Amino acid sequence: MQLKHKIVALSLLPMLLAVAVVCLLVLIQNQRLGNQQAQLIEHSILGSKQAELKHYVEMALSTIAPLYESGRDDDETKRQVLALLERINFGSDGYFFVYDRNGKSLMHPRQATLVGKDLWNMTDPHGLLVIQALIRSATQGDGFQRYGWQKPSTGQVAEKLAYVSMLERWGWMLGTGIYLEDVDNAIAQVRHDVSSGIRTTMLAIAIVALIAVLLVFASGLTLNVSEHRLADRKLQQLTQRIITSQEEERSRLSRELHDGISQLLVSIKFKFELAGHELEAGKASAAQTLRQGIERLAGAIGEVRRISHDLHPSLLDTLGLASAIGQLASEFEQRSGLRVAYDNSLGDTRLSDDMNVALFRILQEALTNIERHAGAGQVTIQLTGNPRRVNLRISDDGTGFSPRQAEQSGGIGLRNIRERVEHFGGDFSIASTSAGTVLSVALLLSAEVQQPRNEPA
Repeated sequence: MQLKHKIVALSLLPMLLAVAVVCLLVLIQNQRLGNQQAQLIEHSILGSKQAELKHYVEMALSTIAPLYESGRDDDETKRQVLALLERINFGSDGYFFVYDRNGKSLMHPRQATLVGKDLWNMTDPHGLLVIQALIRSATQGDGFQRYGWQKPSTGQVAEKLAYVSMLERWGWMLGTGIYLEDVDNAIAQVRHDVSSGIRTTMLAIAIVALIAVLLVFASGLTLNVSEHRLADRKLQQLTQRIITSQEEERSRLSRELHDGISQLLVSIKFKFELAGHELEAGKASAAQTLRQGIERLAGAIGEVRRISHDLHPSLLDTLGLASAIGQLASEFEQRSGLRVAYDNSLGDTRLSDDMNVALFRILQEALTNIERHAGAGQVTIQLTGNPRRVNLRISDDGTGFSPRQAEQSGGIGLRNIRERVEHFGGDFSIASTSAGTVLSVALLLSAEVQQPRNEPA
């Protein structure tokens, strides 16, 4: 993908994300409003149904009042009351029912097969003990109860709202109910209208988003060629920086090999040649000359180890970052003559190999800058860690400098440190005054390396 296409894609992503968020908010808000509207309609219809049911029951009570209030409790009076209630109906599915306190059906004009049966333990499709719930509502509640019941006109079980009242003297529960299919239909219609409105809104948003995407895409295709050239120029500069860094590292290594190892090897060669001549001449000083050559050979081996350690310290692979930093601090103290205080609080914090190398190189770069430019007498290194992050802090009591000017002047030391930290998404800060400089680095640990060392990965 070409750079300009990438730029266009990056410009489209925030807009598409914003459109998606707007669509989500519209969807949530419409659904919320639809639910509120459905609840209001349901509450309103149920309120009118409750008032209607209560009126029906009061009408039935007023119809049987002359018989019930006569004071007669004989079976004939009760039969007359049941007969009166059985004849009262409203609509195709409106009727009254009567049960005693024990759940026995005394009168049911639409389901005569239930009369005389003990329905105390009868449940509806939802597992509700219907008769017990009705009696409990009549004696302890407000008289209203919802349950599932077989609708006489269709033979299907439907949701029903009942209102019941107790005839205390006879121990009867009198009630009636209304099926709620019209409520469910009204709510379903509201939800359908809400869904239709949501689809219409989403379609309008999609059309607007499509037009906007096309405009942005068209604008992106007309980007100035200079932007492309600028990006190419920056890429060339970055490539040149990498090549320059490589060449500088090669030059440094070449100087160390020439000025150190090469001279030592030449000196050793001369010593061994001298020892050979002395041996041929039978001189007693040959042994001393040979020992001097061996000592210089040991020095050459040490120099090779030092260069190898600078390229990649073996302690990083064997004992870890804390020990490698300790060795680096000790060698720096001996070489530079500066006092170095090293505080290691890393504990069991586990770091990846790349992170170990990055922190070690950052410390190397910082110590090199201190030795060359700071004019310090004391250096403090602090390494701390916890399960989420690792912190490296290097401070000195030198003369200080301007970090901004150092980076703008073309120095690559601080820039290399910053780029290493940014590679891991960490935090880098440097504060410098005439009293000294403090460099702080914090790297976040990934989930794969947050386990303690003594736990299996």
